[in-house]
Amino acid sequence: MKDKVRRGGGGVRNQAKMDVTSLTGGNDANGIKREEDTSFPVKIQGAGIEPFELQVHGFWMVQDAVMTLLSRSEVCPRSSLSLSLAGTTLDPLAELQSLKGLKAGAIVRLVEEPYTSRSARLHLARVLELLRASGPQDALREGRSPSILETLTHTQTPDSCLPNGKSLKRSLNNPKTESANQNGAPPDYLLPGSSERPLMALLPHSSQPEAPSYLRDLSLSCWNPPPGHRKLQGDFMYITVMIMEGRRCDITSCPKGFFLNRSTEDAFDPRPVQSSPVCHCFTDLLCHISPAFKQTFTTLKNRSQLPPVEVMPTPYNTLSWLGPPCTSRTHKNTFSRLGVDEHAATQALDWNEELQAARDLPQGSLEERLQRDKALLQVNSAFVRAVMQGAETVVDGFVEPVNGNPEDPAFLWGGLFMSQGAASAMFGGERGRRAAQRLELKGVEAYSDLEGLQGLHTLPTAIVDYRGVRLSAQGLAPGLEGSEQDQETTAASRGLLYGVNAGPQESPHRRQLLALLAHAAKSLSLQKHVVVAPNGHQVPLFTSVDAQGLLGADGRFYILDVFRSLPADANFSPEVETESQTVTGEEGSDKSCKEKEDEKGCVKEGWPENYHANSGLPKSFPHGLCRLRPELVQAFVQHKHCQFTQRVRETLDENGGFEECATASDSRATDAVRAACKDVGSVSNIIFEMRFNPSVFSPGVSFPPGESTSTKLQERLLREAAAFIITHQIPAFVQFCLQSNEAPMEGASLKQVLHQRGINLRYLGHVIKAINQSEHKERLRHILRSVIGEIFTRSTRRVFNGFLQGVDVPSLSAAVSHFLSCLLVPHFTPTPVGEETKKKSRRRGRGAGSSDSTPWSTLTGAELWNLVCQDAVETYNISDSLGSGPNYLVEHYGLQKLSLLREFCLKTGVQLRLRDYFLDNHNKAPIGPDDVLNIFPVVKHIPMPTGDASKALQAAQNSLQKGLLDQAHEHLKEAAYLYGRVCDDLHIEACHCHSLLAKVAFLQEKTAEARSVQLKAVVISERVLGFDHPNTIQQYALLAVYLHAGGETSLAQKCLLRARLLMLTVHGEDHPYTATLDSCLGLVLTEDHTGQYLKNALRLNTSFFGPTHLHTALNEHMLAQWMCSKGDYRSAMTHEKEALTAFTSLFGEDHPQTRCSKEFLCTITKQAVKVERTLRQAGADCTEQTVECLSPTSDTILEQMVLVTGIRSITQRDRFQEYKQKHLELKAAVAKELGLIRTNEPVASETVNGGEESSDQETGCRKEAEEGGNPAVESQQEQLKGEMSMESAAIVSANVHVVEAAEQSQHEVKTDVDGDRAASDVEVKIVNEASCDAMKSGSGEKNGEINGAVDIPASPSGLKSGVTWADVVVSKAIIANGAGVKAAAVNGVGKSVTANGTAEE
Repeated sequence: MKDKVRRGGGGVRNQAKMDVTSLTGGNDANGIKREEDTSFPVKIQGAGIEPFELQVHGFWMVQDAVMTLLSRSEVCPRSSLSLSLAGTTLDPLAELQSLKGLKAGAIVRLVEEPYTSRSARLHLARVLELLRASGPQDALREGRSPSILETLTHTQTPDSCLPNGKSLKRSLNNPKTESANQNGAPPDYLLPGSSERPLMALLPHSSQPEAPSYLRDLSLSCWNPPPGHRKLQGDFMYITVMIMEGRRCDITSCPKGFFLNRSTEDAFDPRPVQSSPVCHCFTDLLCHISPAFKQTFTTLKNRSQLPPVEVMPTPYNTLSWLGPPCTSRTHKNTFSRLGVDEHAATQALDWNEELQAARDLPQGSLEERLQRDKALLQVNSAFVRAVMQGAETVVDGFVEPVNGNPEDPAFLWGGLFMSQGAASAMFGGERGRRAAQRLELKGVEAYSDLEGLQGLHTLPTAIVDYRGVRLSAQGLAPGLEGSEQDQETTAASRGLLYGVNAGPQESPHRRQLLALLAHAAKSLSLQKHVVVAPNGHQVPLFTSVDAQGLLGADGRFYILDVFRSLPADANFSPEVETESQTVTGEEGSDKSCKEKEDEKGCVKEGWPENYHANSGLPKSFPHGLCRLRPELVQAFVQHKHCQFTQRVRETLDENGGFEECATASDSRATDAVRAACKDVGSVSNIIFEMRFNPSVFSPGVSFPPGESTSTKLQERLLREAAAFIITHQIPAFVQFCLQSNEAPMEGASLKQVLHQRGINLRYLGHVIKAINQSEHKERLRHILRSVIGEIFTRSTRRVFNGFLQGVDVPSLSAAVSHFLSCLLVPHFTPTPVGEETKKKSRRRGRGAGSSDSTPWSTLTGAELWNLVCQDAVETYNISDSLGSGPNYLVEHYGLQKLSLLREFCLKTGVQLRLRDYFLDNHNKAPIGPDDVLNIFPVVKHIPMPTGDASKALQAAQNSLQKGLLDQAHEHLKEAAYLYGRVCDDLHIEACHCHSLLAKVAFLQEKTAEARSVQLKAVVISERVLGFDHPNTIQQYALLAVYLHAGGETSLAQKCLLRARLLMLTVHGEDHPYTATLDSCLGLVLTEDHTGQYLKNALRLNTSFFGPTHLHTALNEHMLAQWMCSKGDYRSAMTHEKEALTAFTSLFGEDHPQTRCSKEFLCTITKQAVKVERTLRQAGADCTEQTVECLSPTSDTILEQMVLVTGIRSITQRDRFQEYKQKHLELKAAVAKELGLIRTNEPVASETVNGGEESSDQETGCRKEAEEGGNPAVESQQEQLKGEMSMESAAIVSANVHVVEAAEQSQHEVKTDVDGDRAASDVEVKIVNEASCDAMKSGSGEKNGEINGAVDIPASPSGLKSGVTWADVVVSKAIIANGAGVKAAAVNGVGKSVTANGTAEE
């Protein structure tokens, strides 16, 4: 299936596809959109436009070329066009490479095709889309997350819409910004320690102007629709236009286009005006009749275009919890009365057929798979948009239910079947109903993601929460297969083929479906089992007991009702039910007491010792549908496999060792495997295979007696899996948070990190318990804060859902604002709200409200808080953790009310007006009815796969783990190109891909490419994840590093201040990542504020990581450096001593990092002595003139930012020197054998940590390999560089050294030697932020715990030269004399030319 085409290889289908997958090199600074071999230019003429050239690709179909043309500014807004070549109209479905005569330079003509009624309406909709020219507030008004980067940087380049890396050039001219004053000083609210949190600064005014007025009015004519006799003559519709000159014009739409008719407001005359031409494009006619329109329209077409990634609609809606500051419209919509939008919405699609047709597209070649992935994404995104519209329409009461059941009303709208689902007492009422809808979605997703299983289909599914109601939306299922001719076949074989109620039957269709289900069960680790049906029959199942398999009228097999497909969570399953589950009633009465006692003993098998006493589990839960996550199942299977291999090894060692047992002819090896399988609970006794029975621990399910052994084994396995969450996964999460400075900041990131480890959010109470029991509880306070905030907002949302059910539509905004006031203001009294509402109603002329108080208005803050606390206790088993009111959360945990408000709005879809809210005012409601702008539907949907792009991204990550940067760069460029093809880069994985690509480019010293790619990553993150998402904060910080590397310090400051503003809003200042941002700000801001930010970063790092952590040591060093620049050498010595102590404890005495710190401390000491001696000699009156200050260079600052932001890693492995020595010896031997060593090269070898190394042999080998040497040697070098990255340039560069009196000749010699070494060894270890927590090192330890050392997730950095900043802090006097020395101990293995300022006087 894979058609990866290498250089020199041939494609299976045709050679033209090579361009997509070939890993072509290229050093261009953009590198995203690769130049395909099959691309060529053609000349476009005709249709009344100026001729221009268009770059096309051979694999395009003609309709692809037409779509590209329609998006060009020269053609827009024309539509209904076709292409002709040499007088022949081209088939839309033909591939360009198959057309004879179509080659580079060929002339292709645009042909205007006649309109149909539908295409004419589509053309008008296209014109309106252009004229609406979305203003800067439109995204907020529609509830979409905007991109702020354009406002921060001000686009000015006219060619900014190009699809390559140059598309996002920015200027630095920004007179108005929210976070920097004219002098570059940060505003007071961004200074450390400030408690002010202004919301107005979050969404500054866009630099894009509002759309001008083109027409006074545009609507359907009063004479529309055309009468019968005019329809027969071709009139489609009549349009009335009021042009800016004040004249009223009536226009007719016909097959040839548009013309001006003679109708007036009083008289109908459809004849054309004599002077009016028939224009194929509507705007051409408007330009003909209105000079003012022509002028503004020309300006519109000539305006600078924003990059596509900023203007293209995102596949799925990303909610913005803040709306525009003005509640009313800023401009009237003059085009809404044309009716073209409503006409398109009335056509209901068959969503199931659309989705299945896209899934059934061929996948033979890469191009076919890309087309399939794109089609799936387009169908699913359109389906999700329809679900949002449907939910609003249904809940707002515009659709009547199609059934007569008031408890479970079902609705049909727009091709969707929408229902709430029946509330079952067995599953837990309303909570169980919502859980079933969510699990159904997860089950559909699990069956949809199975590779190689094309015959089993699921319905398009989504769930949507709107105004407190959860609706499940599905495409309409096809009818059951069968016709009147098939009278001889049974009814069952034509319809329901599989399930508990399907009955005994046999048919080819059923056998085919069972084969598909068996294949799916193997992929999902589900065990085949037998249950007892309600009629007493035994039914074998490959799925959960509720699932049904059927053959649709379209000939496809469908599986439905898969909400119990995942294994049950034994921690929250009642043990009482499982004891009698394995037998039916008659057999149970025959059991003796002894057998029952034995069974009860077996039931508890699987729980660890004292498990219930320590954890309080198992226990009941508010609903009966607690299932394990797929990630947990996968982690548990890996855990059991480790146990399995360990048991086999131990058994073989007891019986004489592995080699003896493997070569012997007896059964010792087989017996060892069988014993290990039995011990770990494998369902097979000859191989390791873990399967889980989804029906175990499910209420209402009975098993036959023959299944008792298997059922007991399954119960044991599920208990072990449930205990695995408490004993392994939660402690691993806590350990990760202790080590990482990118720990969760808010609910979304907390949920993501927990789910990656398979921890359900119902375990949040146990996470709190683990943190409270940890000896590092104080260092985990930011995690505890996030967990408490998540519990609070989730419990509040459940209370809010019930609260909204008693509110009528006219009171919604007042009720929501009242609820929020009760929630966030302690002891809030509801009386003022009602009075204020009535006053405003009278003022608006709507009459006084009813004097009777409504139920929602009587809610008080104390009552609401009791409801929230009660829900938290029931769901998360926490008592007294939320305290008595919101102020308790603020005082006890450091939570911010603003952060809680943001979380609540994102979870419920509430949008608030953009203004500053004062949430501590007890006398007045902080949020009024006018502040609640809207409630948007919140949709959960199935993510569509991006197969080839994801594989390329994974290949890049694997290459980065090995240190193969060039190979990783090619994979990342390929992945970025494929994401662009499938989803136009507007995808979360595309954001990670671009961010990683920018890092790799930066490491390869391609600073311009890193900058442009990272700009794109920021925009994608803002629009796809949210303008204030934690990932957006991190992307802004990385962008600041690349901007600073390119000399754009002012813009780097703005990005860092923007990131700090978002950080303060989302979480607050007390978080490890704030220390990262403050460290960077301390490096790039002016000296007036440097000390404030660096001291705050040191305070935070010390409190979170302790005094001997790497982050703290780097901060101590930066403070010492800053104090040297201020001339305060005594304080600098104190901080550098702390840094030296930390480096020594982390890396040992002989590590280059420790040595450099020691040398820098020596330099500071000597400088302090020298200054002290000078002061004594000169006297107090000459102090200012004689103190020499040490200032860092720009390279110094850059490398420090690279380390602080986690772009490089400093680690130490005990076996590193031994491993490196072996590789060097192997490489030297191979090189000697091949005769690759140059004898005339100088050799500079040195003993490092007891190991000899020959640096020049490495350099020589590399040069020879690059010139065509043995590729095996080159491969070894690449792998070696990946391992040597532990002691790369970054290791040395954590300290600053002062170079004083050094001779120029020595400087040249030393930089020549070390410069070559640096050029050959700048590659460092990279860890992608998206997968760092799941990554393992080459030696098997978890990331971050390599032999007890700390490993910072690394990313690339680019240096302007082969030198690091570690050795380049030069005194001002020496810089002035031009004698600054930039020589570095690159990799820590160079000769002792560290230029550390200790030169002999």
